[in-house]
Amino acid sequence: MSRVANNPIQLPKGVEITFGEMITVKGPLGTLVQKAPANVKVNLESDVITFAPADGSIQANAMAGTLRALLNNMVTGVSKGFEKKLNLVGVGYRAQAQGDSVNLSLGFSHPVVHKMPDGVKVETPTQTEIVIKGIDRQKVGQVAADVRGYRPPEPYKGKGVRYANEVVVLKETKKK
Repeated sequence: MSRVANNPIQLPKGVEITFGEMITVKGPLGTLVQKAPANVKVNLESDVITFAPADGSIQANAMAGTLRALLNNMVTGVSKGFEKKLNLVGVGYRAQAQGDSVNLSLGFSHPVVHKMPDGVKVETPTQTEIVIKGIDRQKVGQVAADVRGYRPPEPYKGKGVRYANEVVVLKETKKK
């Protein structure tokens, strides 16, 4: 059996989960829905969720671990939420949040405007910091990757959009 699926999930207070064809997780921050695979058994007993493959197949074993990870992210998202922090490094690189979009000045001849999908919020505490928040871990990570993709850090000066904890290894320039 998958080692990930062996770990049960403890439901925090204020989080409700309903099973059926779709698994719905409701919490103080919102609601998330996930399609339930047929080859995984999910049991809820006194605020503890356990997972087991329905049959002995490799596919069922893999899906048990995958579903456990997805549900754990859903429970964490509706109770605490997720956030990604980005830093802008470079002269003249700026960001400004405007409603449901972020305006980026990244050294191009035009400003870049990135619209946020539903359920994802953006903040700019300073001109060189971007904080992306939401309850869906996949959406938050994808939006952060999209924003970083406009100007990834280059290896010679380190300029670009980088994650807050990212380390950019700088290359030495060519010598004569």
